[in-house]
Parts: sequence; C-alpha cells; structure tokens
Amino acid sequence: MSRTSVAALLVLSVAGLVHAQPRVADLGGGIYMAGLEGLSGNDIRIPQSNTFMVATTDGVVIIDTSLTAAPAHKKALTAISSAPVRAIILTHAHGDHTGGIALWKQPATQVIAHRLYPEFIEYTDRLGGYFARMNAAQFGGGLALGAPAGRGAAARATSPRPDVLFDRTHTLDVGTTRFEILHTPGETPDHLTVWIPSLKAAFIGDNYYESFPNLYTLRGTRPRWALDYVASLNRVLALEPELVLPSHGATIRGRDEIRRRLTRYRDAIQYVHDATVKGMNEGKDVDTLMKEITLPPDLDVGESYGRVSWSVRGIYDGYVGWYDGNVSTMFGTPGQAYPAVVALAGGPDAVAARAVALAATEPTTALYLTDMALAADPRHRGALQARVRALQMLLESSKNSNERGWLAAGLRAAEQKLK
Repeated sequence: MSRTSVAALLVLSVAGLVHAQPRVADLGGGIYMAGLEGLSGNDIRIPQSNTFMVATTDGVVIIDTSLTAAPAHKKALTAISSAPVRAIILTHAHGDHTGGIALWKQPATQVIAHRLYPEFIEYTDRLGGYFARMNAAQFGGGLALGAPAGRGAAARATSPRPDVLFDRTHTLDVGTTRFEILHTPGETPDHLTVWIPSLKAAFIGDNYYESFPNLYTLRGTRPRWALDYVASLNRVLALEPELVLPSHGATIRGRDEIRRRLTRYRDAIQYVHDATVKGMNEGKDVDTLMKEITLPPDLDVGESYGRVSWSVRGIYDGYVGWYDGNVSTMFGTPGQAYPAVVALAGGPDAVAARAVALAATEPTTALYLTDMALAADPRHRGALQARVRALQMLLESSKNSNERGWLAAGLRAAEQKLK
C-alpha cells in the first residue's frame, strides 16, 4: 500500500472498522512480534504489518511499524521494554509498514531504508489521489468504484524520511547484536531483508506470505518483477535461516521447514513466470494465458491474496506493455461497440433480461452483459439489478480477499445507482 493512502485507512480506523487487539509473541533471542489476530490469509482486508522489536544490550531496534494498529503495537511492545529505540528498519515503503514511524522515532533514532525508498515515495505521492481511491475500494473503505477520494491533511502529512539509505548491504551493530540488511527487491523495488546472524533470523518483509504473491495488485502498481522475487528468495535461502519472520502472518521455524516452504514459494513464482514467457513466445494472447496457466498441485501455495491469473497479466504487460497485436485495440476498447451490440440484441431490456437469467448460474457472463446494457443506458434498472445479483453471487463464492474488496466496491456502486 502507498504511503499516500494513509488518509483513506485512517478514515477506516476512525469509522471503527479496525477492532482487532494486538497480540505480542516472544519469539526468543530478544525478538518480540506485535500483530493483529485475523489479519492473514482470507482475512487480509485492512493492511497491517507485524511490528517487530529486537531487544539488545544497548536499546531496541524496531522492524516495520504498521499503520492504524501502530499505537496499539507500540503500547504492547513498550510494556515489555521501554529501552531507547536505536533504529527503525523499514522492509519497504508501503504505508502499512511505515505508518508508525513518527510514534517510534526518538531524537537519536536512526531510520534505515534502501536507497530506492525515496523514489518509491515520490511515485506514490504523485498518484496520491488515485491510490487513495483504489486502496479504499480494494480494502473495503466504503467508497464505490469511481467515487472521488479527497486528500485532506492526513494525506498531506509526511512521515519522517530515512536517516540512512544503503545500496546492496548495510551493517548495523547495536550493543552486542549485529544486523545485516540486504537489498531483496520483490514486493517493491526498495524491499529489504533484515538478517541477524547470531540468531539465524531473517525478517523477510512481504516477499513471503501464505498466498501466491501479488505480482500484480488490482489497486495498481508498477511491475513487480517475478525474477526479482526468485533472486531475493534465493538470497534468503542461502543464509540457511532457522527463523523466518514475515511482516504478515506467522513466523516459520526450523531450517528444513523454512527451506521447504520458501523453495516451494520461489518455484511457484518461477513456474508462472516461465509459463507466461513460453506462451508469449508461442504467440498466445494474454487472455488465453490467464485462462490456461495454473499451478501444478505440488506448487499450489493458495490464492487467498494474490492470484495467478492477475500475475500472468502483470508479467505479460510488464514485459511488452498493453498492445496485444489486435489492430482494433489501437483505437480503444471493445466497450465502444457495446451500444451497437445492445441495439442488435433488441435493446437494454433484452440484454438485462438475459443477464438476470444468468446471474445465479453464470455470474461472470451476467456481469459482462450488464456492462453492455449499461453502456447503452447507464441508469437501466434491470441491468443494475442483474449486476447486483451477479456481484452478490461472485462475493459468496470468492476466497480471495482482494477480489472480495473489489466485488464489494462494485456492489456499492450498483446499489448507489439504484437509489
């Protein structure tokens, strides 16, 4: 999530949508994790990262700071140790990891990030209004699709910028604990991993969670290169960690279990990348590949957050852009012909009636038909009612939290037009 979408999520918090209480886990070796129950797997709706506190002989180091949960995380962790905060390390620039910097930063605290962090912040700031609107839709913020999202004081507020930026590696010694910070791009270009050699612990940020990753996220992003994920996971595997600490979800213990899970995750990403490239070279279009490419059973890591089909399109478009070789698409989208198709079918009433008939059994087809009918008559009640029914059916069967967010946003938009 972009930092400039903080305003949208602050609205969610004020509205009372964030109720979960933080839990603190003592992971051993002076590592403590504050996280929110229920915000993993299918329940990822409002992004919150785990906050890690590493206690040393000379103060504490904080790794990631969450967002709307940041005050609760700080309260829970400082009840364990109120030692000076020597450093804050940011695994990447998404707002659900950086939103609590100001709460933790003290006059002598160093904020550490990768050198691409400021560039990523500039990118998200430049598109602040867009990301605020898209994030609110994806994460259930109450905005209908297409609704404007204002940028008030909270959106304009800036978090403290990093004091230390590094390129490939950075070493930090706090008391008797050494932190090795490695550039591991994946979720974002500035993504890093924190390695504590004495504990064989790797804080892996968002380069691993319990779902196929968001190589492309529906809220919008620059390409997330699959091969960056693969290289970064290889770099972590080479460390032979005995404790891996993702910024979302539970920790992974044991060298063999870590190797098994991270290798499977890496291989799933590699498989989707290679299958997409192979199909591109064979002349297959992106829609065909989105339908054809699925993970084999031994690499099926689940799709509760990211989705393979979206990632296929992200890889395809990331390599070659939007033009698909069909000369029609040079002039726009097929939607320009929808009113003519609706007229041939007998008008919006006929198309809407067909959508109603299909809404319960073929909701995706029904949704496409309502697109056509509404292109001819944007306020057609029958088409809007069919759209509501189709979206309700898709919501009932969806097991992907991002998909559910967008289906709910579409449902709000249709219901609003029916009022």
